[in-house]
Order: sequence, then structure tokens, then C-alpha cells
Amino acid sequence: MLDAAPETCSPTRMIHVIATIEVAPGKRDAFLAEFRKLMPKVRAENGCIEYGPAVDLDSQLPLQEPPRENQVFVIEKWSDLPALKAHLAAPHMAAYREAVKDLVSGVRLQILQPIA
Repeated sequence: MLDAAPETCSPTRMIHVIATIEVAPGKRDAFLAEFRKLMPKVRAENGCIEYGPAVDLDSQLPLQEPPRENQVFVIEKWSDLPALKAHLAAPHMAAYREAVKDLVSGVRLQILQPIA
């Protein structure tokens, strides 16, 4: 439990992002092929610290949800909120969205701020 109230999100502090991408059934491999083409461009962006896909591991641990075959999680770290905003507006992101539009059925973002 935290003793202090969490700080307000500062636009100049490092942030973590977890993007949950719901892919169309049977399209995960096709999606990942397109995503891998995007990765070098994103990793070259100013402020990108980490950017890569992950999928569920069937760990058989009791607290883990069953594997979700149609979800890809993008684990990201950015130097600050302005870097993330610039990333989302980058031309290669628009091209990527167009390339995967028939493979993706939904996207959710979690923008997190480290507090320790």
C-alpha cells in the first residue's frame, strides 16, 4: 500500500505503455510479420527506450489467465509523454495502421508512470 498520494503525470517523466492488440482469429502470425517491419523505425524514434511484442506464455501458474491466442501485447518505454505523442503521430505509424487494419479488431492502451 502506498503511503503518499500518487504524483500527477508529468510530461517530462519516463512512461511505460502496454498496448493490448486484439487480432482477428488466425491472423496473429500475419500481424506479427507486419509489426516486425515497424519495429526498427519505432526503435529509432527520439525517446524510445523499449518497444517490442509479447504473447501469453502457457505457464500453468494458478494466477495466470489462460493463454489468449488472439492478443498481442506491445511493451513500451518512452522517455516522456511528448515522445509517446510524437510516436503516435509519426508517418510510419499511419502506414502501419493501414497495413494491419484488416488484421486488428481492437486496441487498448495503458499509459503507466513509474512511482518508485
